[in-house]
Amino acid sequence: MTLTLGTGPFGRAPGGRFTFEPPRAVIYIEEFPRRMRARFAGETVIDSVRAVLLHESGLLPVLYFPEADVRMDLLEPTERASHCPLKGDAAYYSVRVGERVARNAAWTYPEPLAGAPRLTGLVAFYWDAMEEWLEEDEPAIGHVRDPYHRVDVLDTSRHVVVSVRGQVVADTRRARVLFETGLPARWYIPRADVHPEALEASESSSVCAYKGRASYFSMRVGGEVDPDLVWYYTEPLHDAVRVADYLCFFNERVDLEIDGVLQSRPRTPWSPDAQPEREQIEMAMRWPGES
Repeated sequence: MTLTLGTGPFGRAPGGRFTFEPPRAVIYIEEFPRRMRARFAGETVIDSVRAVLLHESGLLPVLYFPEADVRMDLLEPTERASHCPLKGDAAYYSVRVGERVARNAAWTYPEPLAGAPRLTGLVAFYWDAMEEWLEEDEPAIGHVRDPYHRVDVLDTSRHVVVSVRGQVVADTRRARVLFETGLPARWYIPRADVHPEALEASESSSVCAYKGRASYFSMRVGGEVDPDLVWYYTEPLHDAVRVADYLCFFNERVDLEIDGVLQSRPRTPWSPDAQPEREQIEMAMRWPGES
């Protein structure tokens, strides 16, 4: 989650409360002094310490790079165009390296609207169009990391019990609770405290820019299977290294008791009936340049 997406304060379903009428649309731009590089087909397409980060309601943050820090000789204009009511008309470019082409991989705003951020001379890229991103000298995955996003992992002796359709599937006083900006607290449980007979391996996976690449288990309880109900990180990124190989259940889809108190199921894009919200976040991750 970010300031401007999902349950963030300027997302479409803010998790907190305002004491004023919030604006319907927010654009905020700031300097991003970290060295960012992107590679495609063996070529470094971007190498910059002068990027700016643009936050916009309903979208993930997007990096814009000065043209001088982009291999503009590898960019070819295309016929694609789009309009943003807050920024103006976007022009698109493909990236070509030899016979390899990433179509419509980048965009610019040649003449931003009056009152829009100063984006003239800056180029943005769809994250997945590039084959590798580096933040300083470390791989960056998923999307650019929001500097206002935080992950904290804490040991807890609180009694955590997880049930599925009335059957206890996990019971522990050794959990680690992960607090992450814009998301409900997640309770990571040692594998030894989860009933192994209920776990079924899944081929699903996902990527989090802050925690790393997750794998999944489905749960078989009472002859029924709940797909991808549990996730875990075998090699988490540094923010989440303390939950390595711990198992976490979707609070949205199980009965979770903390110290004997049944918790309400949070409403998030991963709730069973939240398909539109999930699609909106997935679209924002794939197409952050379009409003």
